[in-house]
Amino acid sequence: MRAVLAIASRELSACFRTSIGWVVLALYMLLSGLWFGLQTLQPGEPASMRALLDFSQWLLLMVAPAISMRLFAEEIRTGTLAPLMSTPVSDWAIVLGKYFGGVAFLFVMLSTTLIHVGVLEIVSAPDYGPLLAGYTGLLLLGGFYLAVGTFFSSLTKNQVVAFLATLFFFLILFFASGPGAQQLGAPYDKVLFTLSIQLRQADFAKGVIDTRHVVFFVSWSALFIAASVAATESRRWR
Repeated sequence: MRAVLAIASRELSACFRTSIGWVVLALYMLLSGLWFGLQTLQPGEPASMRALLDFSQWLLLMVAPAISMRLFAEEIRTGTLAPLMSTPVSDWAIVLGKYFGGVAFLFVMLSTTLIHVGVLEIVSAPDYGPLLAGYTGLLLLGGFYLAVGTFFSSLTKNQVVAFLATLFFFLILFFASGPGAQQLGAPYDKVLFTLSIQLRQADFAKGVIDTRHVVFFVSWSALFIAASVAATESRRWR
């Protein structure tokens, strides 16, 4: 556990030592602030973050791959992964440390939107139940995005390839579990709808924390983390 925390701390610090981390953070704050102002701070609109929480799942689709693309790809390109793997640290510790470092940056990024919650508190009386559920959903979704991004980053030394592979993976998933499922019809649509991220996030945004949704995100994240470990282990034999 000490090794995992040390690697996670190193990865989180690396995010703020490069321009990419600050650009991603600034871009997310800008876009979320604009959406909050245009969709929520309007006369007659409910005192809710639902519009921003719904929009954030698409923002994270662009931001999370940008966070995860460098976790392994940059070290593979520069040759610093080999010395790390030669230390008495397990491959699980390396992958988990890098993954949790990305999750920590995601948490910092999402925490900036608490400013919007403060604004709502000043101008109205928001319901904190749906807010808590919505943020829980975003953290689970972001963790899933990062797990897939970590896997693709572990396969290549090119950050752009890792970014695009992660992005296209989820675009295909969104299409297959949405328009694709509707076009196929019964009985295949029911199977594909179970893979729908949009439907699960819609429940979180409404204030519903369904354990089935939690298990979905956690189990798929664990699967891709395990795949990242397998990819890392395979490098020892090359």
